[in-house]
Amino acid sequence: MFLTAEEVADLTGYKKPGAQIKWLTAERYGFAVGGDGHPKVLRQVVIGRLGGIQSRKGPELRLG
Repeated sequence: MFLTAEEVADLTGYKKPGAQIKWLTAERYGFAVGGDGHPKVLRQVVIGRLGGIQSRKGPELRLG
């Protein structure tokens, strides 16, 4: 669901949460800040931004 702390560091190039948040904001990646002060980035957001295709792992809600 969310990138690991190591994956966020790989994506941003920074280890410190403040620098990660600054980079994510500048690059317009959606994220939330957790209670621990670290940015939480959805894996699906990154895959979508980079043009990848994610395999479906479970049931999804279908409307209509």
